[in-house]
Amino acid sequence: MDNSPPYYKDVSPLPTIISKMEKQRSRSSSSRSSVPSIFFVFFSCLAWLYIAGRLWQDAENRILLSHLLMKNSAERPKVLTVEDKLMILGCKDLERRIVEAEMEIAVAKSQGFLKDQLKQPGFSSSKKLLAVIGVYTGFGSKLNRNVFRGSWMPTGDSLKKLEERGIVIRFVIGRSPNRGDSLDRNIDKENLETKDFLILDGHEEADEESPKKAKFFFRTAVQNWDAEFYIKVDDNIALDLEGLIELLESRRGQDSVYIGCMKSGEVVADEGKPWYEPDWWKFGDEKSYFRHASGSLLIISKRFAQYININSASLKTYAHEDTSIGSWMMGVQATYIDENRVCCSSSRQDKVCSLA
Repeated sequence: MDNSPPYYKDVSPLPTIISKMEKQRSRSSSSRSSVPSIFFVFFSCLAWLYIAGRLWQDAENRILLSHLLMKNSAERPKVLTVEDKLMILGCKDLERRIVEAEMEIAVAKSQGFLKDQLKQPGFSSSKKLLAVIGVYTGFGSKLNRNVFRGSWMPTGDSLKKLEERGIVIRFVIGRSPNRGDSLDRNIDKENLETKDFLILDGHEEADEESPKKAKFFFRTAVQNWDAEFYIKVDDNIALDLEGLIELLESRRGQDSVYIGCMKSGEVVADEGKPWYEPDWWKFGDEKSYFRHASGSLLIISKRFAQYININSASLKTYAHEDTSIGSWMMGVQATYIDENRVCCSSSRQDKVCSLA
């Protein structure tokens, strides 16, 4: 029979209880300490991602900046060395010499030194002529040409005899806008039969191009014939050749004359009206043309035909050829001769021309 005290029976489980309690405390403390660790790791990842993103963005910015610097350095004006400046000056000097040479060639052409190279086929006149008469014509004016050939204008052998007297007469016409078409072929065929055309290959035949036609006519005429005078005549004018020759003979030796039926008039500034002048504003508040010869028949001396030939590229043309030629004469020392006998009208009394 066990006589030990009864309270010793319950002492043995106590360490076990204590051990369990310590384990529970350690688990709760470890669980509490793991929460800050998770937050720390999370924020560390965010910080790493932020730093990595900034580094990546900075790298892209550096690449972009380097490209811009390279582009700007390529576009930056080059610092010219002494050799570069000498090269530029040499090119400018060469350009100046080319311009001077072109001017000398133009002068040589106008003075006849290159006459054989410039002559059109079929033109032969080595002696000094009195006048070259250019009668303006168009593609649709064959009937007028035939009327002239049957009246005041010589043909065939008579035309050659007139040239022996020092007078050359040609119908003046440009080329069709459609080069080589039936219009051009018909003129070429007619010229083969009559041999009385001066064909301006560089000019396009059109009513609105008549001021330019004047430049081409005087250029081509002075290049092909050496004459005292060069005369432009409209295709609605009939000439008294003997009277005209007499007039020209009286002026022979006058190398600075501009002869015609002198006039001036109002500048038409309203677009759509007849004789409209697009450059009307250049003629001042009065809107009046300067004095010039009527385009029906005008005469210039060889000196001015040479001037037109040399300076044709820079000569200004206006809406009408008579005012254009008049503007060219204003720039030179021309002697204006207002000749009543070339004021063409329906009457031939004391005139060298009349309306056909």
